[in-house]
Amino acid sequence: MNAAPKGPRKAAVVFIFATALMDVISLGIMIPVLPNLVKQFAGGDTALAAQYTVSFAVTWGLMQFFFGPIIAMLSDRFGRRPVLLLSIFGLGVDYMFMALAPTLGWLFVGRVINGITSASFSTANAYVADVTPPQERAKAFGMLGAAFGIGFLVGPAIGGALGDINLRLPFWLAACLATINWLYGFFVLPESLPPERRTPALNWRKANPVGALDFLRERTNLLGLVSINVLYLFAHNVFPSIFVLYVGYRFNWGPFAASAMLVATGLSQIVVQTLVVGRVVKAIGERGALLVGLGSAVLAFLAYGLAPTPLWFFMGVPAGALGALIMPGLQSLMSRRVASNEQGRLQGLNSAFMGLTAIFGPILYLSLLAFAVRHDAQLHQPGIPIMVAAAFCMAAYGMAVAVAKPVADVH
Repeated sequence: MNAAPKGPRKAAVVFIFATALMDVISLGIMIPVLPNLVKQFAGGDTALAAQYTVSFAVTWGLMQFFFGPIIAMLSDRFGRRPVLLLSIFGLGVDYMFMALAPTLGWLFVGRVINGITSASFSTANAYVADVTPPQERAKAFGMLGAAFGIGFLVGPAIGGALGDINLRLPFWLAACLATINWLYGFFVLPESLPPERRTPALNWRKANPVGALDFLRERTNLLGLVSINVLYLFAHNVFPSIFVLYVGYRFNWGPFAASAMLVATGLSQIVVQTLVVGRVVKAIGERGALLVGLGSAVLAFLAYGLAPTPLWFFMGVPAGALGALIMPGLQSLMSRRVASNEQGRLQGLNSAFMGLTAIFGPILYLSLLAFAVRHDAQLHQPGIPIMVAAAFCMAAYGMAVAVAKPVADVH
């Protein structure tokens, strides 16, 4: 457990919250404008732009997969602060790179840089584990999740407004936010991992996805929890992959209705992450929070996938909001099972799996949606992809009952 005084520890958590918030806002700013910029480079060809956009998304996921473990190991060896500052600086350079990109090739290089530097989110999670007592980690991870939720609500709204003026303008704003974030970190951010608790040397054989799997094999008490994480990540990918297409086909919703639903879902999850996670964990523990979250997610996916009307669809929102209990409880349980100088490797492992699910999740769900729509006359169930996501959550719930047991903290 970190022996740092309560004041500096709280200040450090506040900084990481601010860092994650500004990073995610800057990422969210690009969501509504990047596809249109790609389309501009593709000569207005929507089909070609869609192909390029998929290639960009796969490339981003691959960068997360390969570089997440590397960045995480660097943070275990040299400390969290320099790695975070370097990653934030890289993001700022990347946004300027994309703002100035004269060709599609340059824009692609920018996405590669973005995928590498965005892997710093694993370092932010490790930082939270460093400065937070084990019994308070779930609440801190919930606050970090809230930063992501707020960022992905605010960022696209800003990006869309600025993109209507000029497609390059959102990238410049994202670069400015990253620069401000870097300056804030340079002058304010304390180091969370003192030299005596760091990994004594770099082992490049372990700084890759295969090495991350070796780390998992060495710690069999993590295998079940990481499996739960992978199953949930696959389930969670369903809405980023198909939401707009699904509600447009099933309920004839346009962009405004779809956006309103996303805002309602995002706001409800932010409320849970900021106001509910700490209270639930205090009352029933991390395992209880994880089980409640997974059970609620199953109910939400069933409601979304089977809803015959928009009203029934909206009834899934409260259950979906309680799904925000999953990651704080799970992250806290995982962090208790590794030493302080291995928190980075743990988060790097999670980042690698996040990259993989970001690649294969959209492929799975878009293929299922295409199949369901083509055979709707026979199946009468376009919600099949969401039902598959519910099955992933059910499997994760069953595994959590078996393996998500409290253990003594590893120091």
